[in-house]
Amino acid sequence: MRIKTTTKVIYEITIQHIGSLNTIRQREPVTIFFSNLRKAVDAITTELTLNNWPLKINYTAVYRGVKQRNFYTCDFEIAGTKVFRIRIVPRVLNPALPRLGIDENPVPVN
Repeated sequence: MRIKTTTKVIYEITIQHIGSLNTIRQREPVTIFFSNLRKAVDAITTELTLNNWPLKINYTAVYRGVKQRNFYTCDFEIAGTKVFRIRIVPRVLNPALPRLGIDENPVPVN
């Protein structure tokens, strides 16, 4: 019997509030997941636009960062004070099962 492995990459997007403004109004990080990098970047850019933040993120930069460093991060600031950080990390969903050091069952010879 052979176990079929179906691994899939999903993208974890975390918005973490940083800097001195976070001490005044503490907020928990927000984490969401996307199965498609393009849709993840589109969702982020839409939210940034709707909330009047500059578009410092684009698909090409995110794709290169994820491929080269296995993550992408971008900080947003107001008047030199960092406000929040967006971090994108690929995660493996349903990773292949390890062999756990178990050898094949020997068949007794009659």
